[in-house]
Amino acid sequence: MRVLYVTNARLPTEKAHGLAIVKTCEALAHAGHTVLLIAPERHNPLSEDMFSYYGITKNFSLKKLPTLNPAGGRVGFLMQEISFAIHAALYLRGKEGIIYSRDDVVLWILWLFGHRRFIWESHTGGWNFCARTVARKAHALVVISEGLKDFYVAGGISAGKIAVIPSAIDLEQFARPESKSDARKRLGLPLDGKIALYIGRFDGWKGSNTLFEASKLLPRDVRIVAIGGEPHEVSALKARYPHVIFPGFRPYRELADNQSAADVLVVPNTGKDVISARFTSPLKLIAHMASGRPVVASDLPSIREITGDDAAVLVAPDDAEALAGGIKKVLADALLGERLAKRALEKVERYTWKARAAAITGLLANVS
Repeated sequence: MRVLYVTNARLPTEKAHGLAIVKTCEALAHAGHTVLLIAPERHNPLSEDMFSYYGITKNFSLKKLPTLNPAGGRVGFLMQEISFAIHAALYLRGKEGIIYSRDDVVLWILWLFGHRRFIWESHTGGWNFCARTVARKAHALVVISEGLKDFYVAGGISAGKIAVIPSAIDLEQFARPESKSDARKRLGLPLDGKIALYIGRFDGWKGSNTLFEASKLLPRDVRIVAIGGEPHEVSALKARYPHVIFPGFRPYRELADNQSAADVLVVPNTGKDVISARFTSPLKLIAHMASGRPVVASDLPSIREITGDDAAVLVAPDDAEALAGGIKKVLADALLGERLAKRALEKVERYTWKARAAAITGLLANVS
């Protein structure tokens, strides 16, 4: 079957959605589909080839289409998105295949141009005019959590039309990470003492500020290390949180090795944002569960859906004292850490790109 994956994402991108898009394409191609990824020619500070950047097999094709690239801001982005969607609609005329996309505005414009065979994958609970139309017209709606499914059912979408297919990882990429000492040397981290490691962005609903505040409540031999962030963010945060180490942004291909530097991995998502609390399926949480290290995470429905109550220490969200307590609890009890890490490894086997592609394949077979 031919899959036409249409995305307005900047590729490659340091953001997690870029990885999810290309890994889905790779997995669908491995499953036997002919996959064409259609993306815009957007201004991109990352100059590396997409396939090399993500370390993926070049088993699918990439087509970049022209797009407007106006100045930033909401209006500028909307202009860019619409221009890309129109170019994609024109490019797809006469091409056979099933359209797959995460972008509701793009799918709405494609629908206006007569492209009616599509599947929408939603991650954030969009319910504007475009989202409502796309959800109703799509042959299937893919969501990444039960909370997101409940949201669309409450909006009038039939539960039978919605498939819950969580985020995923490639277990092989996490099978042979480097040693703790080698990872710390490479990242310039202390070789002694304990490290609680956060990997991700420093904005939105990620909860990183709670972790930074928790650094003030930890013993001096426990260091918070936060990989990620924009250069201007890192500069400001270093001054505010001198006991946090900021190695800066590191590419995804290093993730398995970077996780090895940790004694405990932290996912401090906020409970103040509905996407964080109910809708997301955190890719980094799943990756952390494959690390062999214990995880401390916010006790939210979106996270408990993946970990249960036996594969991580779950603490009250947005509570620096609770987060610091969870970190100290794991570091003080080696047997607890081993038990959590072992259970996480058992559970993570269900969250693979192969399994995700198989679930999507079942939906593709039903598109008429």
